[in-house]
Amino acid sequence: MTRAELPELHFIAPIDNLASIIAQGILCHEHAKNVGHRSVAMEEIQDRRRKVIVPGGLRLHQYANLYINARNKMMFKLKAELGDAGLAVLSVSTDVLDLPDVVIADSNASSSYVRFAPAPGGLALIDRDAVFAVRWTHADQRETWAHGSIVCAEVLVPGVVPARYITRAYASCAQSCTVIKETVANLPVTVNARLFFR
Repeated sequence: MTRAELPELHFIAPIDNLASIIAQGILCHEHAKNVGHRSVAMEEIQDRRRKVIVPGGLRLHQYANLYINARNKMMFKLKAELGDAGLAVLSVSTDVLDLPDVVIADSNASSSYVRFAPAPGGLALIDRDAVFAVRWTHADQRETWAHGSIVCAEVLVPGVVPARYITRAYASCAQSCTVIKETVANLPVTVNARLFFR
């Protein structure tokens, strides 16, 4: 993937957390522990992520993680477990790729087969067609597992993504769009049902 092919990055968040995010930025897991928020983190996944150290970098929980594409396996799981009415996807400027020590992960950053590289050059690791595929299921279960990890490719930002890089929010429906507008003023909001598997 080239930078020209990447219009934005994504962060999935409960609408309840948006006011805090706009005030403090998108925090890494380690920093978010000290801030009151509604967590949608899945403990089994966090147990895996807790053990990962990015080569030449920090522990994975010390990075704020953004997705190349929020229409991924994580969103699918969240929608199935929580519904999508209370979720938002924040659009984040690709300018974060130029911040110091940002890392690209070509799949879920806790995957056994993930490759890491410094941003922005690390975008060359990203298989654009695979990350933006409509489906990641295949007849071969191993292919499904591998592709499910690839659709969760990440951009890892040390500590925090400052709120100034958040450009808009996406909602799953008109009702959620209204709630987001009532929660955070001056943030453009658009319904993008496709991101939420609608």
